[in-house]
Amino acid sequence: MEYEILKLLARNAKYTAEEIAIMLNTEEKTVQAAIEQLEKDGFIRGYKAVIDWEKINVAYVSAIVEINVVPKAGLGFEEVAEKIMKYDEVESVYLMSGVYDLNVVVKGKTLQDVARFVAKELATIDSVTSTTTHFVMRRYKEMDVELITGENDDRGQFLL
Repeated sequence: MEYEILKLLARNAKYTAEEIAIMLNTEEKTVQAAIEQLEKDGFIRGYKAVIDWEKINVAYVSAIVEINVVPKAGLGFEEVAEKIMKYDEVESVYLMSGVYDLNVVVKGKTLQDVARFVAKELATIDSVTSTTTHFVMRRYKEMDVELITGENDDRGQFLL
């Protein structure tokens, strides 16, 4: 039952224990106790709203930064990842397989703010050998939430 609760909360963190109990055909107090235990055991790490920042009249830019690192003996990539995740500008940090080592999602008010953060903070961390920055042009889906509203996006359109 805990797995089903986690799936439901991942889909919509606003579900109440009562709503989940109805969906799982069980008692509300059983669901509430399970949620409290999942929080206590660290399976549920927090609750977060998915915001469509394009709809808000506030400057917001995000980028995906690929980082290559020389891992330290006995520490691997952990030391660098822990240092990177402490920055307020960093939304996510992932250890990757393939061409680069860490995938970092960064946010800022402008392209210049993000570029400056990457150049002055991330690229200068000991063990970081290279960074590649990709600016996010448009979000279509985030955390299982579709952000498409049927509005046309004219990027990629051109006149002949």
